[in-house]
Amino acid sequence: MRLTELANPSRFLALTDRILPWLAVATLIAFAFGISQAYFAPDDYQQGATVKIMFIHVPAAWLGTFAWLLMSIAGLGTLMCLVTGSLWGRPMWGTYWVWDARLTSVLILFLMYLGVIALWRTIEDPTRAARVAAVLTLVGAINIPIIKFSVDWWNTLHQPASVLRLGGSAIHPTILVPLIVMLVAFTLLFLTLHLAAMRNEIMRRRVRTLLIMQADAATSL
Repeated sequence: MRLTELANPSRFLALTDRILPWLAVATLIAFAFGISQAYFAPDDYQQGATVKIMFIHVPAAWLGTFAWLLMSIAGLGTLMCLVTGSLWGRPMWGTYWVWDARLTSVLILFLMYLGVIALWRTIEDPTRAARVAAVLTLVGAINIPIIKFSVDWWNTLHQPASVLRLGGSAIHPTILVPLIVMLVAFTLLFLTLHLAAMRNEIMRRRVRTLLIMQADAATSL
């Protein structure tokens, strides 16, 4: 099947009916394995048990930026990133929040997510709402590299890249492995929810079209 064929709603629905159960099972397996690995991961010699917040914080941060690139409803991921980051920051930095460059740029990303949701809900015409949301998405894409490189461009409290960097990861394998598994689990969860949301939107539009046709038919009688 060519990718362009998925523009046909019926074909897309048929594909999601086959894929969604497998994605859901894979997501559950990944989370079960990742959480078990995170539970038995050792405490960090500096951060202690609070290092385990990273198993939720890092995947949530990845999900927030990844989802914006694909444009979907992942505001919850960014909110979790902000909340878990604050919980980690209190014992490590002595405060829940500072106007750090990365923290501030992620907060801006979260506010833009809320803006997209608000636009989508306030504009009644789905086609017009999609155009306006797409424009905001393209504008918001400017913030993605700022989030990524803010720790390199400015002097911030946030530590630099430690998973993907030249010279290899700076994280010990006992913590790196469950972290990567949780990243995979969050990504699978996103894909599952995204496909389900697309499927529901197609069905919602079909119902809306039928209601409009029935209203028009009743008016012409």
